[in-house]
Amino acid sequence: MQKHMRRVHRRESLAAYLMLLPDVLGLIVFVVLPILFAIYVSLNSWSGLDQMKFIGLENYITLWSDSKFKHTIWVTLQYVIIYVPLALVAPLLIAVLIQAIPGKKQQVFRSLFYLPYTISTVVASMVWIFMFQVRRGYLNQIISALGLEKQAFLSSPQQALICVAIVGVWMVSGYNMVIYLSALKEIPLTYYEAAQLDGAGVLAQFFHITLPGLKDAAIYIAVFTTTTAFQVFDQIKVMTGGGPGNATNVTAYYIYQQAFDSYKLGYASALAVVLALILIILTVLQMKMSGILKNEN
Repeated sequence: MQKHMRRVHRRESLAAYLMLLPDVLGLIVFVVLPILFAIYVSLNSWSGLDQMKFIGLENYITLWSDSKFKHTIWVTLQYVIIYVPLALVAPLLIAVLIQAIPGKKQQVFRSLFYLPYTISTVVASMVWIFMFQVRRGYLNQIISALGLEKQAFLSSPQQALICVAIVGVWMVSGYNMVIYLSALKEIPLTYYEAAQLDGAGVLAQFFHITLPGLKDAAIYIAVFTTTTAFQVFDQIKVMTGGGPGNATNVTAYYIYQQAFDSYKLGYASALAVVLALILIILTVLQMKMSGILKNEN
């Protein structure tokens, strides 16, 4: 009997390993090996067209004195400061409002707000370029109709990064809204009923019941939006090209310029490795501040 159970256990274990094998192979081929190759390339001087020349840590030493790289880090941080709070708060308000809508109407509004997340970043950026046009853009037409002065938007060094961040928030809000809605459904209705019996108003219920119940969802969204903000590229490439005057030249776009405009793949790989390290450190700090790592330990 024991031998039979052992055989069954071995077969089940083998079946489980075989099912996991495609994912593990995919992870190794498409994640682990490219990371290791990028680290190796960062230790070389390579244009992508000639033979690699090993130079050790020279690329890493160079980037510490690269003023343009430091500028892109500062621009990226500005983008994060604008984008992350908006991507946290806006979907939360949308989710709370949609949750209050009864019946099938809720599904309609939920689908409408989720729709931008399904659109290609390039397509969405092209649409918003037209919206932000100085002369014929819809936004400036509305501003003019209100009797206000037209805005430069993407042509302004002060406004361009904000415009790109708004487009990013518009696209990701639908996804974050779904996360919040899922968390809202997990909050027991009895909490709200008890609060109403105690005389608590809508705001009191929101701050003392809804927000604490959304803590885990908010932590996930904060980590997700921060990592995506540091890697923003498509919108910058399509909408501004890093301009005007390098006002939107974020780190990911600078890495692209070094790799495919200047043909410095070794240096670009070193920049990418440093950016990855920054993201890992920030993610760990966010998780520690939120108490996730402490709870696991």
